[in-house]
Amino acid sequence: MARKKSRLRKIKRFLSVLLLLSIFLCALLLPPTFAHITAENSIVQKLPDAQNLLEQGSKFYETERFAEAATSWQQAISALQSNGDELRQAIALGNLSLAYQQLGQWSEAETAIAQSLNLLQTTQNIDTKEQILAQVLDIKGRLQLAQGKAEDALDTWRVSLDIYTKISDQRAVIQNRINQAQALQALGFYRQAEKTLRESTQILQSQPSSPIKVAALHSLGNVVQVTGDLETSRQILQQSLEVASSLPDQEAIADILLSLGNTARVQQDTQTAIKYYQQTIKTATSPTTRIQAQANQLRLLLKTEQLAAFQTLSSQIQTQLHDLPISRTAISARINFAQSLIQFRKENPLDTSSWLDIAQLLATAIEQAKSLQDRRTESYAVGVLGQVYEETQQWSDAQNLTQQALLIAQDIDAKDIGYQWQWQLGRLLKAKKDIKGAVAAYTEAVNNLQALRSDLVAVNSAVKFSFREEVEPVYRELVDLILQSQGNSQLSFENLAKASNTIELLQIAELENFFRNNCLNAQIRNPKKDPTAAIIYPFILPDRLEVIVELPQQRWLHYTTPVVENEVKTTLAQLQENLPKPQTRRQVQSLSQKVYKWLIQPAEAALAESKIPTLVFVLDGWLRNIPMAVLYDGKQYLVEKYNIALTPSLQLIEPKPLEKKLKAIVAGLSEASSGFSALPNVKLELEKIRSQVPSSILLNQEFTSKTLQNRINSLPFPIVHLATHGQFSSKAEETFIVAWNERIYVKKLNELVRTLEQNRPEAIELLILSACQTAAGDEQAALGIAGVAFQAGARSTIASLWNLDDESTAVLMSKFYQELGNKNLTKAEVLRRAQLALLQNPKYKRPRYWAPYVLLGNWL
Repeated sequence: MARKKSRLRKIKRFLSVLLLLSIFLCALLLPPTFAHITAENSIVQKLPDAQNLLEQGSKFYETERFAEAATSWQQAISALQSNGDELRQAIALGNLSLAYQQLGQWSEAETAIAQSLNLLQTTQNIDTKEQILAQVLDIKGRLQLAQGKAEDALDTWRVSLDIYTKISDQRAVIQNRINQAQALQALGFYRQAEKTLRESTQILQSQPSSPIKVAALHSLGNVVQVTGDLETSRQILQQSLEVASSLPDQEAIADILLSLGNTARVQQDTQTAIKYYQQTIKTATSPTTRIQAQANQLRLLLKTEQLAAFQTLSSQIQTQLHDLPISRTAISARINFAQSLIQFRKENPLDTSSWLDIAQLLATAIEQAKSLQDRRTESYAVGVLGQVYEETQQWSDAQNLTQQALLIAQDIDAKDIGYQWQWQLGRLLKAKKDIKGAVAAYTEAVNNLQALRSDLVAVNSAVKFSFREEVEPVYRELVDLILQSQGNSQLSFENLAKASNTIELLQIAELENFFRNNCLNAQIRNPKKDPTAAIIYPFILPDRLEVIVELPQQRWLHYTTPVVENEVKTTLAQLQENLPKPQTRRQVQSLSQKVYKWLIQPAEAALAESKIPTLVFVLDGWLRNIPMAVLYDGKQYLVEKYNIALTPSLQLIEPKPLEKKLKAIVAGLSEASSGFSALPNVKLELEKIRSQVPSSILLNQEFTSKTLQNRINSLPFPIVHLATHGQFSSKAEETFIVAWNERIYVKKLNELVRTLEQNRPEAIELLILSACQTAAGDEQAALGIAGVAFQAGARSTIASLWNLDDESTAVLMSKFYQELGNKNLTKAEVLRRAQLALLQNPKYKRPRYWAPYVLLGNWL
């Protein structure tokens, strides 16, 4: 090991500046140069040398040799300037700006594009001038988007669109709309982006097959993929594939197959993804595309533990890497390959490439990236090589490399890779026992993630961040560090507040990952404190369970239970499994008492002293699937002592009482439909609700998504009650409510709510889902409840964690609406009284009847 460490150090000394390309490349397609478009049409005298330089620059650009492209275009500009060819100077300057953009040289890119536009303003009227102006504006828009100025980019592209429309350049119009869709995505307007692309593809449907038609469909497939409709994405990509196959365009076909493989990978359809990658490998004419597919396939082989196949493919990639032309994408594939080897080396230390082999692979990537003068690639190279040193426990060398990578990322404002080096730096400082420094590094990583929130969900899933592997651990490890930062000393108010805030930020990030967009941005606010509630933050860590309790008047409690994560998960899974069963009360009480001792018992005295009526839980992991009402102290359930509510984050709700006059839309299914069994007591449930509050009822065939939407938009109903089958899952595509002969998936609720918001400002005050259930075996299934709640725009949501085909639901809901009319009661207290009505009834005293109902969101 000492010899290997010494050789690794030699590699480090050999590299003055280290580098690696982010796997998370920009979702924009490589923009085309346009010199060739005007070369034939220019009325200015031909300039062979300048023309050769222009074309040479284009060839360098297309092979991703951006620095060489920039040099060629700079030389062309000098030649054209001496001959007074302003039009071609404008072209070359536009292309030069593209090269600078790819190199991350933003100031130079801005200067080049400004000079190009100035030349076009002074150039005499030429037939092609308007077309060139529009193309230069397209490049300016790309620059603005790359700099995070999405609104400016959109405005710029709209100006160029007017020109293309005026000169009837239909192909350019479509390409422009594809660009606009990218800006809309960056702004978080995913549906508008999808609408823009759908309009473009509709225009192209009646036209013959063409590359632009392929590009539009391919882009649409990727946008739909981002918005989470993976099956539709796959269908659109298949259509794009059919058009490309009719041309035929082998490289376009390979690119689409690669996207299909990535879609299947996101769907966790591993075998189909591997099949698409294999097809890409056979089809691709570009060795770079081929090796991208191989590198992606390799990761799946590692994930599915197909070790023999992994080693075979690994050898093939190793051989082919030497023959790859130097380009950004090729270096990306090399690094992707190195990262797979790192993971494989960690899991199979005796039967794989040595750390030295991996470091040498990265060293080559570094040299190639330096030759391209690509600072983004440079930053990522340094960081990944730093990871190699981290794995070999060479802490100081690893820290130096990581800090170099971070400085470069900060210099080019690449937050998406900068957060990774801050995270890595935090791990290294922790290993060196510098807890204070580690907390600072992790905090910066989280700050960058917060700044990146829209970008994390806007990137194409081909290069999408793996949330569970590369985002969630940053938050978790920061909380872990904060809570141990003072050893055995009592944690300060500031540290406990920071830990609880980080937990809430993680909850928001989880919800946004669930939706795959940043739809919560507009809802985040500074929370108002409720003086009658205690906020409880239980947090599951690998070696312990941490609990933070925030009491009124900024009083804080913090306690730790030394229990390993697997025991926590096993206990909670057993409790979840037993709760809905008929004859398991003793098992339920035993398990729920164990959880009570973890979460509540250490705070019993403080809660009693504070006379707190309401407990609000911000739950983590498997805890979300357990109703807190069922926690048992040996004599009483928690619901017998406290009102109980849940929230993913106090920043997403505004606690305030239900002020409006009670009126409800009540919809449900009592008959079997869409493959789901009948719910015979739903009719009784709806009738009892109508006897308590004025209600508009939709039963069975009347209950469709369209009728529900029309009813919601017709009159201000503060309450929407849905008594029907449904499922909550940690995946949006598996979270739905059953209407008559259809499923209303969580994403479709957004369409209903968007129309509601357009027609009237009132939000749904209370959404009740009384016959739904969490998906079995899904650790974060209850995340779907929050998904439905926020997608529906509901301030408060009551949902059931499991389904009971029983009249007990009708009894509970009747009591709930009876108490809801009491303006002196909070919603949390109303639900508690309804649950106690069942608990105190000998017929329904088992937890399976009264426990499944949870209140999420505004509890007042």
